[in-house]
Amino acid sequence: MHDSPPSELHSDVPIPNWWRHWWRRQTPTRQDRYAMLAPLAAVLLFLAAIVSAFWYLRLEEMDREQEAVKRDVEYAQQRMRLRLLERQEQLMRIARDISNKEVDAEEFVGRAESMIAQYPEVLMLTWIDERRRVTASYAAPSLSTPQVRTKGEVLRPGETETMYSLARDLQQPVYSQPVAGPDSAGLLQLHVPLADQGKFGGVILGEYSIDGLLRYGVPAEISAKYAVALLDGKGRVLAGTSVPPRNPATQLLPWAAQPNEYEVPVSPVGNGLIVRAQAYRTGLGVIGSGLFWLVGALSAMTAWMLIANWRHTRRRVKVQQALMAETNFRRAMENSMLTGMRALDMNGRITYVNAAFCQMTGWSEAELVGRTPPFPYWPDEDRELLAARLEDELNGRTIQGGFQVRVKRKDGTLFDARLYVSPLVDARGHQTGWMTSMTDITEPTRIREQLQASHERFTTVLEALDASVSVAPLGSEELLFANKLYRLWFGGRAAGHLQMVVQAGMSDAPHPSDEPLDDVDAFVGLPTNSLTSATSENAEIFVPELGKWLEVRSRYLNWVDGRLAQMVIATDITSRRNAEEQAALQAERAQSASRLITMGEMASSVAHELNQPLTAITNYCNGLVSRIRSKQISDEDMLAALDKTSRQAQRAGQIIQRIRSFVKRSEPNRTPSDVSAIVSEALELAEIELRRRNVRMSHYVAARLPELLVDPILIEQVLVNLLRNAAESVEKAERPPGRRSVELRVIPKQVHEQPVVEFAVTDSGEGLAPEVMERLYEAFFSTKPEGMGIGLNLCRSIVESHQGRMQAENIYNGAEVAGCRFSFWIPVSGSGSPTIGKDAGVTTA
Repeated sequence: MHDSPPSELHSDVPIPNWWRHWWRRQTPTRQDRYAMLAPLAAVLLFLAAIVSAFWYLRLEEMDREQEAVKRDVEYAQQRMRLRLLERQEQLMRIARDISNKEVDAEEFVGRAESMIAQYPEVLMLTWIDERRRVTASYAAPSLSTPQVRTKGEVLRPGETETMYSLARDLQQPVYSQPVAGPDSAGLLQLHVPLADQGKFGGVILGEYSIDGLLRYGVPAEISAKYAVALLDGKGRVLAGTSVPPRNPATQLLPWAAQPNEYEVPVSPVGNGLIVRAQAYRTGLGVIGSGLFWLVGALSAMTAWMLIANWRHTRRRVKVQQALMAETNFRRAMENSMLTGMRALDMNGRITYVNAAFCQMTGWSEAELVGRTPPFPYWPDEDRELLAARLEDELNGRTIQGGFQVRVKRKDGTLFDARLYVSPLVDARGHQTGWMTSMTDITEPTRIREQLQASHERFTTVLEALDASVSVAPLGSEELLFANKLYRLWFGGRAAGHLQMVVQAGMSDAPHPSDEPLDDVDAFVGLPTNSLTSATSENAEIFVPELGKWLEVRSRYLNWVDGRLAQMVIATDITSRRNAEEQAALQAERAQSASRLITMGEMASSVAHELNQPLTAITNYCNGLVSRIRSKQISDEDMLAALDKTSRQAQRAGQIIQRIRSFVKRSEPNRTPSDVSAIVSEALELAEIELRRRNVRMSHYVAARLPELLVDPILIEQVLVNLLRNAAESVEKAERPPGRRSVELRVIPKQVHEQPVVEFAVTDSGEGLAPEVMERLYEAFFSTKPEGMGIGLNLCRSIVESHQGRMQAENIYNGAEVAGCRFSFWIPVSGSGSPTIGKDAGVTTA
């Protein structure tokens, strides 16, 4: 059997004579090779064309991206230029009013404060006279103390003095060239000259935040599309972000490793301030294109199929040669079999034995062929049994699974064997006798006896366990195995096994037997080997019938009959659960005691807070009595006074109600709670203490925060404790009134790819010493002489009981400690992540 040459297969196609002559001169092997190479070359050319097309489209796409970046950067530059010109015009108006003697130092400070509050990028405005002395100055609160200029201060030498001289010489506004420093991004300065009756009268110095100029000057839609940054004249980043270079190994084009960017100077500053935008990578490129890989894969598969077809043609010739040796191979295989084969005719005479049969019994083929019962390999004591078995074989009463017998060797030794009998049918379909296969099972029998003994030892160990062990098939009420403790607890039925499985939530309850198979067994059709290798499930349940707490562990396994079964191991943990309940009760008592201690420490503040509404009520009542006695009050005035008295009484009642709800002892109750409500309740309690200590309170709560599954009273307790500690730290540091502040921020975050809500309390106190930081959460350790040392330890316990974490850190202004920050986060219940709104409320107390 051979293939026709390709020239004969395509004889209907007109072929030139010289080509046909050359083709016929080639050998069949070469013709097959050429026939395979031609389609393969066509596939490679097609792939090269597709790659070239993708390359060209990528170049076009890069040009479009470059034009878009250039257009957006120029638009952002115009927006920043207009913003700078507007601030410059405002400063020039102030300078003109100062030159006209319409603005003094006090009014300048007021106008500067209004301008800084309205435009966040402006950090400080300073009035400098012609002698380089500061007449008046106002700085934003965010500006660090070393950068703030005070009244009467002489202008510091350096770049500011240089720009001052340049503005004096040019008599027009002059911008400084910002330079990135080692610790900060620097400031952009604008010097606006003052004229005093035609003479130079000093300058108005406006200082801008480079970061604020970028944040409020660049449109939000451009900041969202690009990585926008402000650079100095040497290309160093002053503010903003940069896109890291792409990995050239993943790019088909060599120059595609660099991000698409464009730079332009910011007018009117000049080349000293450059705005740069870098486009984020939005596409996967040529290499990441699915269509590119699809075409490449199809081309590779086509080439592989062509090569496989050629190789298959060559294998067909080899198969023909292999068929010729099949008969000899079968005979050799038969002689090399380890299973003994014996053929009997219809009368029970031996007609054939193979080499393995002779080797097992020790008798030669000549000694066995032609023999009739009794056969020489029958033991004398088993001859009657073997004769009856042979009679059943000849009459067609065979056993499908075979039967076990003893066989005697020629040397008289015995061995165990298993015989399988089947009819011997010739090529015409007629039965000519019986074929018997014999296998030596001496070693399997020994192993089976050892396994039986091992099973007995294993069963003895399970019976002595102090844990209940039970096994039942899925979807059935049959109990496959139960040890002694299980039978003692639940008897010999599967009800206890099923009750533990259902109560622990490890599987659905069994369905009635008349339901379809797919409803009975949820694992039908799945590979059982994957299920049995899965990790076990753990659960703790309470069984009322036993009055015990049980730790239940479950896993799936293949039973000896092939069915998928579930093993349940139950351990008595009643004593451990009782100990845990006692510990939880002690923790709840500690929390309640901490709240009582907190309110005891705040007693004077609460009394002062209650004194105001009570005093107002007394004054209103005394005034009413006096005017009623003198009959000098109308009904409208009396109603107005009574209404004010009622509101003051309600205010006092609300203060008492908040204190009662805070200190009353209750069981922990975790419910979906609103974060804003928790913060509001905590602030109302803490603000009493903060006002008494003359500490300013500000808080920020992000909009549309998700609900938390917490006990709101416990979270309020943590917040009140942290706010009180912050106020005490500020008072202890003896900060000036302008720096006596505490800030509370509540924002959503991602911690280990999990959505959480973070609560952070920041104060302007003296911070924590290193030795205090190491023992901060240690029980009964306190830095206050009257402190008990359980506040922070209890706060951390409350946070960790809600699966959260707490941490503390000092805030530094250079080498100086500027305050301390306590923060903790609580995970968001469910899978929804926090949503950050566009607007958020900030209030200052």
